[in-house]
Amino acid sequence: MQNATQLLTSDAASTPRRSRATSPVFIIGCPRSGTTYLYHMLLSAGNFAIYRAESEMFHLLEPRFGDLRVPGNKQRLLAAWFNSRLFTATGLDAKPLEDRIMRECRNGGDFLRIVMEEMARHQGVERWAECTPDHILYLLRIKQTIPSALLVHIIRDGRDVALSMEKQGWPKQLPWDKMARRMAGGLYWEWMTRKGRKDGAQLGSDYLEVRYEDLVSRPREVLGRLSSFVDQELDYDQIQKTAIGSVSQPNTSFKGEHGFIPIGRWKNFFSPEESAIFEELVGETLDELGYERSTKRKASLGLNFFHAQYRTFFESKFYLRSKTPLGRLFITRDLSKV
Repeated sequence: MQNATQLLTSDAASTPRRSRATSPVFIIGCPRSGTTYLYHMLLSAGNFAIYRAESEMFHLLEPRFGDLRVPGNKQRLLAAWFNSRLFTATGLDAKPLEDRIMRECRNGGDFLRIVMEEMARHQGVERWAECTPDHILYLLRIKQTIPSALLVHIIRDGRDVALSMEKQGWPKQLPWDKMARRMAGGLYWEWMTRKGRKDGAQLGSDYLEVRYEDLVSRPREVLGRLSSFVDQELDYDQIQKTAIGSVSQPNTSFKGEHGFIPIGRWKNFFSPEESAIFEELVGETLDELGYERSTKRKASLGLNFFHAQYRTFFESKFYLRSKTPLGRLFITRDLSKV
C-alpha cells in the first residue's frame, strides 16, 4: 500500500510557499473514514480552537439559505443557526457575532471564517480547524471562499467504511436494490473518494491525502508529515495526554467489540461471495489506492449497470443540491436537532 508520506499532490518541499502557521485546516473524507479521529488529534495538539461539532456550512447551510450577500438570507440562516448546537458549541455570545456577520459575510466561507476566528480569539489560540466529512464534495468551493484553507483528505479501505456505514443504516438504497446495504455503501465511498481526489488534484500543495491505516499503525510518522503540511508541531505524546474526544474514546459503530481493531474488520463480516461482489463493484478504486483485493473477478454486465445507476443517483442528487434552487428540497433537516 502506498505510504501516507508519499501522498502529497505536489512536492511542496521543493518550492517556496507562504507561511501556513495561521491557515485554517479542513479535515475531510467519506464518512466513517476516520475524519473525527484525525480532527480530534489536531485539537489535542493545541493552538486550534476547540469546536466539538460539524459546521455543515457548505453541505447544508449555504445550499439551504442561498446567496448570503442578501441580508434576508443571512437573517434566516442566523435565526436557525442560533437555535442549534452548531451555535451553542461555539461558546460565543450571539449579539456581537450577529453584528459582524451582518456586516461582513458574503458567502458560506465568510460565515464559517468569522465564527471560527471569533472562537479562536475567545479561546486565546491562533488558528482553527473544521471537520464535516461531506465537505469532501466542496473542496473547490472551500478554496474559492477561504483561499488560505489547507485540505487534509483521510482515506480508508472502502470495505471497512461500507461495513461501518451499514452498521449505522447508511446510505439510502435505491428502491429496487435488494443487496446488502454495504454494497451501496461501497459505491458511495468510491464516488466521494474519487470526487475528492479529482478536485484535490487542482489544489496543488494545499491538499494532502492521508491513509487511516497509516495514521493508526504509524501515527508518529503520519503526524510528522502533517506537522510540516500545517506548519505546526503535532506532538503525538501531547496528543495522547490531552486526548480530546475520539482520541481517548474511539468513535466506533461496533460498540461492545472485544478490543478495538479498526483495520481489516471487514474480513470477519463479509462472506467470500460478498467480498467478491463488493470487489467487483469498486475493485478498480481499491487497486488505485493500493488496497489488496481478496479476488480478481471482473464485474459482470449486471453489476456494471448497478454501479452506473448509483453513480447517476449520487451525481444527480449532488448537482440538484449544490447547483440549483431545487437543492433546498433536499435540505429539510431541522437544525435544532443537528
